[in-house]
Amino acid sequence: MNLWHPCWVRQPGLENTLKMAMDRKIKKKTWTAKRILTILGITGVVSLILYVFIFADKSSKLNVELDKINVATVTEGAFQEFIPVEGTVNPKTTIFLDAIVGGNVDEKFLEGGVEVQEGDTILKLENDNLEMNYIREQTQANLLRNDIENTNLNLKQRLFQSKSSIINLDFDIDEAKDAYERNQQLWKDKVISEQDFLNSKRRYERLIARRVNEIESAKFDSLNAVTSTKQNEERLESTKESLEIVKGNLNNLWVTAKISGLLSTVNVEVGQNVNAGQTIAQIDDLNGFKIIARVDQHYLARVYDGLKGSFDFAGKNYSLVIRKIFPEINNGQFNVEMLFENEVPEEIRRGQTVPIRLQLSEERQAVMIPRGSFFQTTGGNWIFVVDHSGDFAVKRNISIGNQNTRQYEVLEGLKPGEQVITSSYDGYEDKDKLIIKK
Repeated sequence: MNLWHPCWVRQPGLENTLKMAMDRKIKKKTWTAKRILTILGITGVVSLILYVFIFADKSSKLNVELDKINVATVTEGAFQEFIPVEGTVNPKTTIFLDAIVGGNVDEKFLEGGVEVQEGDTILKLENDNLEMNYIREQTQANLLRNDIENTNLNLKQRLFQSKSSIINLDFDIDEAKDAYERNQQLWKDKVISEQDFLNSKRRYERLIARRVNEIESAKFDSLNAVTSTKQNEERLESTKESLEIVKGNLNNLWVTAKISGLLSTVNVEVGQNVNAGQTIAQIDDLNGFKIIARVDQHYLARVYDGLKGSFDFAGKNYSLVIRKIFPEINNGQFNVEMLFENEVPEEIRRGQTVPIRLQLSEERQAVMIPRGSFFQTTGGNWIFVVDHSGDFAVKRNISIGNQNTRQYEVLEGLKPGEQVITSSYDGYEDKDKLIIKK
C-alpha cells in the first residue's frame, strides 16, 4: 500500500512517527475461545476417566425380579425364644395292675375299653400250690391251738392232783404228828421201845418232806406248762400270720380295679399262665390329663421344672408347665411331663398328639426379622438390605441372636423400618448388589 498520497503534506517529524509505528511488534492474545474450549474438553475427558476408575460402582451385580423374591420389614417388639415340640396326651394318673401272685387265668370278666368302678373284678387266677399252702397253714394253726388247749388242761389236772395230794398229806402229817408226840412221851415213860418211837418219828418227818416235794413239783409243772404254752402261742401267732399271708395271696388271685376309670387294656387271656409281677391290665384316671413331650437333646441344659409351654386346640390356647424331666436320651431326644396350668380341653383324648411351643425365655424387646431361606446360605452373618427407592438391594453384615419358629432376633446391623430380602439366596452368594426389576 502506497503511504504517500499526492494530497498529503509532507511535514517534518510525522514520517519518523509513522516509521516507529510500523517497526513495533503486535502482541497476540493468550486465552482465545478456541484454546479455552480445547482445555475444557481435555479436562472433561480426564475427569470422566477418573470418575470411572475411582467413583464408579464396581460391585458384582445381579438382576432379580420382584415377584420372585420375598421382601420383609425389620420390626421391633416383644420377642420370645421358643421351640416346637410334639406332645402326646396321657391320663394324669395311670394304674398298672400287676399280678401279685402267679397262676393261670381261670376266668375273665372284663375286656379293655370299658369304664370300671373301684373294686370291680377284672379276672380270676387259679394256683393249686397256694391253695395247698393255705390248707397246710390252717391245719398247723389248728394243731397248735389244740396243743395249747391240751397243755392248759393237763396243767389244771396236775394242779388239782397236787392240791389233792397236799390235802391228803396234811391229814397224814397231822396224824403222824400226834403219833410221834404220843410215842415220844411213851418212850420217855418206857412204855414203848425206842424202835417204835423212832419209827413214828421217821414217818412224820417223811410226810413233811413229801409235802415240800409235792409243792415244789407243782410249782415246776406250773412253770413248765406256762413256758410250753407261751412257746405254742408264739408259734400259733406266727402260723396265723403265715395263714393270713397265704389267705391274702388267695384273695390276690382275684384281680380287681384299684381306682375308677377307663380299663384301657387287659393283656391276658383265659388259660394263660401269669407270672408274679407281670402287668395284667391298665386303668386310666379320667379326671385329668398330662402331656409327655419329646425335646431334642440339644436343649437338655435349658429345660427345667416350671418351664412353660402352650398349644392351640379347637380354636383356643392352653397353657402347660413342666413338672418332671426324664433325663434318659433315646434317639437324640428326652421326655418331659407337662401339666395343664388352668383349663383342660374337653375334647382331648388319650394318645392324641399336639404341637407345643416350649418357651425357652421370657418376652423381651428386640429387633426382629421373619425367618426365611436366606439363613441357609448366610448363616445369619449377612443379608441383602433393600434401598429406600426399592430399585436395588445391597449386601450388609449383620448379627443374629436367638430365634423361634417365626422370627430371628437381630443383635446388630439392621434398624426397624428397613426392608430385607428373606427368600433363598441360591445363586446370590458372590453378589454384592441385586437390581430389582419390577
